[in-house]
Amino acid sequence: MRHNLQTAQGIISVLAIVCLAIGWFNIFSPEVNNILSRRVFYIIVGVSFILQAPLLVNKKLVYPMYAAAGLCIIGAFLPYESKIAGIKTLGLLAGVILSLSNRSNFRQ
Repeated sequence: MRHNLQTAQGIISVLAIVCLAIGWFNIFSPEVNNILSRRVFYIIVGVSFILQAPLLVNKKLVYPMYAAAGLCIIGAFLPYESKIAGIKTLGLLAGVILSLSNRSNFRQ
């Protein structure tokens, strides 16, 4: 099961990068680029964090990882102009930090 989750997470991570790249390089119309890079990207990252949470070595980080995923996903559905739309970036940052701290713990 662990291998399946890691494989799914890898595929999802590649999809997230593709969404972000599409937005950066303006491949489609501005509306589609915004949806892919400002919404779909964060939803995919949130799903990736959800899949990663049970794999964390430090079990104290599991619920914070779920919280980071929630911030990404909820923030993706907020209007772009919303004052709290930045929670998706906060969730992304928190998830990356949790993921990196898990890697350093794993090596010990």
